[in-house]
Amino acid sequence: MTWQTFAFVIVAGLAFGYSGYRLSILYRLMKAHRGKANRLDRIGDRVVAAIADVLGQRAVLRKRGAGIMHAVIFWGFLVITLGTLEQFVSTIYQPANFEFIGEVPYRVLLWMQDFFTLGVLIAVGFAAYRRYVIRPEGLGKSHDANVILTFTSSLMVAIFLMNAFHILGANPWFADSLPISKQLSRALATLGFGQETNHALGIFFKWVHMLIVLGFAMYIPSSKHLHVLAAGPNSFLKTLDRPKGMKPIDFEDESVQQYGAAKITDLSWKDALDLYSCTECGRCQDLCPAYNTQKPLSPKALIVDLKENLYRNKASLLAGKGDEVGPVIDENITDEVIWACTSCRACEIACPVFIEHTDKIYDIRRNLVMMESRFPAEVQPVFKNMETNATPWAFSSAERANWAEGLNIKTMAEGAEVDVLLWVGCAGAYDDRNKKVVRAFASILKKAEIKFAILGNEEQCTGDPARRIGNEYLYQTLAKANVETLNRYKVKKIVTACPHCFNTLKNEYKEFGGHYEVTHHSQFIAKLIAEGRIKPTKALDESVTFHDSCYLGRWNDVYEQPRKVIGALPSVRLVEMKNNHDQGMCCGAGGGRMWMEETIGKRINVARTEQALDTKAGVVASSCPFCMTMLSDGVKTKDMQDKVKVLDIAELIDQATP
Repeated sequence: MTWQTFAFVIVAGLAFGYSGYRLSILYRLMKAHRGKANRLDRIGDRVVAAIADVLGQRAVLRKRGAGIMHAVIFWGFLVITLGTLEQFVSTIYQPANFEFIGEVPYRVLLWMQDFFTLGVLIAVGFAAYRRYVIRPEGLGKSHDANVILTFTSSLMVAIFLMNAFHILGANPWFADSLPISKQLSRALATLGFGQETNHALGIFFKWVHMLIVLGFAMYIPSSKHLHVLAAGPNSFLKTLDRPKGMKPIDFEDESVQQYGAAKITDLSWKDALDLYSCTECGRCQDLCPAYNTQKPLSPKALIVDLKENLYRNKASLLAGKGDEVGPVIDENITDEVIWACTSCRACEIACPVFIEHTDKIYDIRRNLVMMESRFPAEVQPVFKNMETNATPWAFSSAERANWAEGLNIKTMAEGAEVDVLLWVGCAGAYDDRNKKVVRAFASILKKAEIKFAILGNEEQCTGDPARRIGNEYLYQTLAKANVETLNRYKVKKIVTACPHCFNTLKNEYKEFGGHYEVTHHSQFIAKLIAEGRIKPTKALDESVTFHDSCYLGRWNDVYEQPRKVIGALPSVRLVEMKNNHDQGMCCGAGGGRMWMEETIGKRINVARTEQALDTKAGVVASSCPFCMTMLSDGVKTKDMQDKVKVLDIAELIDQATP
């Protein structure tokens, strides 16, 4: 055994041993989480998604500049790591190398390593320029980033110097397969070192190369670049489908004593993996409507602070003293942070490693509401109204069908044979502005000769506001009652103009035996137009901009049908806001914020209204009653109500259809 072999075995053993020890601690911390998560279904789909998102860097490349930079570094390290592995193995057993794969494949491999080494070096230069010169707000400042950039650039330089001096000192047969290193060797040849010195320098930089890699291995488990190891598994274990419902609580399980997350360990092991996976890239923060209107919530900071909370309680968890773990609400994660969320899900759509921020906020809210009775004061009457009247507003359930007076619309109780049930929702039933929307949609259904009926006074709030605020028990009470009613009438198909009702009925009632074909009115109208069952003929010589509802778009991936509806209007000109589709800004009403005061920073609905007004459109179109309310208030705040109309797409089509 040579001295190099002996030294490398000792150093590498210590480095990988320490790294393994640190990773074992992280694994034990992850296992200490009590929450449940089943993410091993649909293995085939997960493998395909992981190949696209990890190897293909699909999610990372959604943001072009930074995405290309990261992808080059990632792909470069995959290729360069093969060369590092070859160096490791040949140091232990000198004859071992990859030449056995054949001369041509080996030359191709070396060529790729040489070019990717340069590519990574250039990408790191761009990363440094972006971090220290451009300085986008989402990135923030990071000591870890400084260390990693230094590590990475030093490693690439060491590889080039190793190859160049190796070419000068040993002149291997494959030197022509390292064109960049060979050019560098010609420059270094001017130094006039002898072959023996060049050979020694080649060995020296080989050791520099290997020691930097071993340093990486030791540093990563304790740094934010833990995502290098965690992001791949997290991508494999992500929620596969865009539509998703909240996780229910089994209130009949008497062993469950804690509802929601009071401590970090009340979250699931998947939540812990999310924390390990965060790259701190700031994409979530860049799109967050709360952060961008000066609220205390930053999705990026939330994940970082949760991880810090976990690490702060490390000693107690490793000692098995779970009762000594501190609360998740601390000096960083305050009540104001948790209540600022609109549940728009922009953070999750933006995240390149598929962290699920909203689930964590929901679980913390559940604990605050159901275990500690800590919530904004204005929410108390909302809960009371939902308990007594089955609606967030102080209206009697006996008034729920008053919106339909004079329209001759039958109820399911009248034994009507229907093609579809029209789910009206609380806003459509009680809010004067949104009553007009439902009446317009009912008019469209009649013009298309669709057989439909309503539940009338038997309809109750879906429970969505209660669930998003954190009152899961109240939500389940309402949900079970609605499912019982729907199943009693053997309802199969439902259409609704409310994205919140749409999301709840479609994605969340399944947990309680409610399996229905649920369609949003934008989808339904688009289908009627495509089939020729309604034909808008009245010209609307106006420019229209469309606001994407979060619960229709980011929660359920419905973007094109509303635009097709608008596009069917004669003479209309659709103009997009700067932030549209899944980059659109929330109106500010989701997550129960519809019923909470907004006292910090700029009002979200005003910020979104300003984006709509910037298009100079005469009509701001929406497809959600909450968005309708928030945008209408925003237009009034900007004193533009005489110049700009806020209309639902159903109103536009009804007006244009004879």
